[in-house]
Amino acid sequence: MTSADQVPFDDRGLAYGDGVFETVLLRDGKPVLWPYHRARLRHGCSVLGIEPPDDTALNACWQAPESALDVLKIILTRGSGGRGYALPENPAPRLLSRRTPFAPAALRWQGVDVCLCALRLARQPALAGIKHLNRLENVLARREWQSEDIAEGLLADTEGNLVEATAMNIFWRAHGAFHTPSLEACGVAGTLRAALLARGDVCVSPLSVDALLSDASVEQLFVGNSIHGLWPVNTLTTPAGEPLRRFSSPPDLSLQTAAHRLLGYLPLSGPLLSGEKRS
Repeated sequence: MTSADQVPFDDRGLAYGDGVFETVLLRDGKPVLWPYHRARLRHGCSVLGIEPPDDTALNACWQAPESALDVLKIILTRGSGGRGYALPENPAPRLLSRRTPFAPAALRWQGVDVCLCALRLARQPALAGIKHLNRLENVLARREWQSEDIAEGLLADTEGNLVEATAMNIFWRAHGAFHTPSLEACGVAGTLRAALLARGDVCVSPLSVDALLSDASVEQLFVGNSIHGLWPVNTLTTPAGEPLRRFSSPPDLSLQTAAHRLLGYLPLSGPLLSGEKRS
């Protein structure tokens, strides 16, 4: 395993997106939901055929002076070499990491507007779920809106199934239960989503774009990840900000409460910001 402050020209992650990454919330110097991050990273390495870093190398990524809240980004590439797309004979994976101070956008815990992106995700089951380095679909989708009033963009696949947001997973409440889309064909399996599934707080269900727009049984919508927590959606818009659908208010925040307890954030009555301590 090698590391570098500057990625060399022939790094396969730079050239081809040949690698995986994790974005981890650090609270008081400790990684939150780490078993889920570690498992996803190792699964991604298995899918791509990259030797995963050992726990000693991973643990070294956050061995630094502690602050109340940081975000740690870990990048693992296959390393350098190989002729074209052919793999190097003796790959030396390259592990890089960086941590930055973080404070959550607590106002968004009270509700946000999101848009429905025009871009459709390609269905590729071989890469579904993993957080690989080639995120061009997400980049193109994020270009679709410029307004700061829009917090996220929702993405469907080429068959019209709702999949994820550009940087978050999707959850909704219908028929008295919380749901999240299947990610068997495409999308990133978020670690907060995995933890909520493991607890039985959500179940996997299909949801088409047509149903999202018109089915009254879809009462509430949320977007969330393991860094920002869960944001209730007030209004679904076009990328230009034209309203498509409004969701019930005030929403049932029980799923948000469960998610924020997993992340160490308190409910809306007392949000835990960076610098504050839990009782």
